[in-house]
This record gives sequence, C-alpha cells and structure tokens, in this order.
Amino acid sequence: MSEAADRVIVALDFEEAASAFRLVDTLGTDARHYKVGLQLLTAEGPAVVRRLVEQGKRVFLDLKLHEIPNSVAGAVTAAGRLGVSMVTVHASAGSAVLRAAVEAARPFAGLQVLALTVITSLRDADLREIGVEGGVRDQVLRLAGLAVAAGCHGVVASPQEVALLREALPPGSLIVTPGTQLQGDGAHDHARVATPLEAVRDGASHVVIGRSIYRAADPLAAWRRACDEVAEGLGGGY
Repeated sequence: MSEAADRVIVALDFEEAASAFRLVDTLGTDARHYKVGLQLLTAEGPAVVRRLVEQGKRVFLDLKLHEIPNSVAGAVTAAGRLGVSMVTVHASAGSAVLRAAVEAARPFAGLQVLALTVITSLRDADLREIGVEGGVRDQVLRLAGLAVAAGCHGVVASPQEVALLREALPPGSLIVTPGTQLQGDGAHDHARVATPLEAVRDGASHVVIGRSIYRAADPLAAWRRACDEVAEGLGGGY
C-alpha cells in the first residue's frame, strides 16, 4: 500500500482551507500526496501549501504556468521555497519557458517540473477551434517532445494518452494523470478519463483523483479503493 499511496494525488479542489483540511484529517497519515490548484491557492494563498508541507505532505502545485520565461522562473522559484514537490508549466508556452522553469527548479532538490500537454477537458474538435490540427494525440506527443528536450521531469496528460507516452518518453519519466475516477462515478468536466487501475496499468506514474474521493460517502474508503487499484496496476510493471 505504501508505494501505491505515494502515487495517488488527492485533489483539494475546495473553495476554502477548512474544507480541504477536513479531508486531509479524514484521510489521516497514510495519505501523503495532495494537489493544490488555482481555486484553493487563489482563495487561501500560499499558507495552505505551507501547512500541508509542515504536516509532512507532498504537494503537487498545479499552477499551469503560461507566461514569459522570467515570470515562470520566478513562480517556480517561489514554489520551490514553499517546499512543494511538483509544479506544472504549460508546454504550449514553448521551449524557452520550459527551460526557464527547469533551471529555476534546479536549486531545489525535491522540486520536479511537469509539462502540461493538453488539458483533459479538450477533444480534437476543441483543438481545431483554436487552430491546432492533428488532434489530441498528435499534440500531446509534440508537446511531450518539447518537455523532454527542455529537461522536464515528466508530463501531465489524460489517462487516454498514457500508453502512447510511456512508449515515447525516456525511462523513468513521470506521467501524471488528472481525469482519473473510480468506476461508477458520474460524468464531469474531464473529457478524457479512466480508472486508476487503467491509468497505472498503461504506465502512469501518478494519478490525480478529486471528486471520487471528496464526494464519496466514505472518503477514506474511496481513497483506499484508489490505492488498491494503483497497487493492482503496478503489479504488471511498466
């Protein structure tokens, strides 16, 4: 369970810190990895990240940075000083931005830079709408290539591109997958989804799970179920 627990990132998609930390307390000491995204960070500021780090949690700071290189480097440095473990940068910002993020993270031994490929709410038609031809899979591979060349530690992509990426990326690359949900959960705003078992079996290094856990009648049982699926997926190796 320990290895599987490290690979399940619980999304704290809440409007305020009180709700987030009620979930953290409910899941207890075994749950060690949490995502803080734009909603919670904007509402509560960096204090919520500091509190998680002080509790010994790993923090996936999902900033989706997309700015000029200097601004991105400054944000990554700030993330490193907060003690986060992972930070996200839009690969579509280009190679110069990705390289700036990697260089800014270098002084922080525990900080990993992940390049966001195509957000999980987008389909082929959505990409065409913004002038990107070739579809999601082509764009994910294209942006993942930029990430590798820039020295990023890995990528963020939907579970549906994991097998493709695992073949294309260097061994040991991180593949973090939002859009994972437990079997039987209803539809939501992720367009490209899978279960934790499916994602890890295909080669995901980490799965990000939010609603399936925090909206469950028993969040701890749901988290344990997610860990069990990840453990089962790891049994096949990748």
